[in-house]
Amino acid sequence: MKNLRRAHLLLGCFFTPMLLFYILTGWYQTVNPNRLKSPADAQTLVQKFRSIHVDQVYPTDTEIEKPSTSWAFRALVVVMSLAAAAAILLGLVLAFRTSLKPWAVVLMLILGTLVPVLALWLGQGR
Repeated sequence: MKNLRRAHLLLGCFFTPMLLFYILTGWYQTVNPNRLKSPADAQTLVQKFRSIHVDQVYPTDTEIEKPSTSWAFRALVVVMSLAAAAAILLGLVLAFRTSLKPWAVVLMLILGTLVPVLALWLGQGR
């Protein structure tokens, strides 16, 4: 149990800055659907961050026909995604092992699945 907590803590702390970056830029893209034609069109810092999220390149003033993603950054994103999934699974294991009411954990998992599905369904105009 001690090793699970330590792994969960270390993975979470290491990847939190990058996960927050992707969460916040993804949120911004969701509420502001205006898309840039190319990374070179990015003027503000928020637009540049958005370009990093979408194109995995930091935009410059020069127009690049098709920006190439850094293999190192791409590898880091893959590792971050796998580590985030591992940290989430470790968190679920910890939740079940330490909770006095496992039914509450199950209920939250069910609600966490159903509420987004319901929100999407209601958004379809039915």
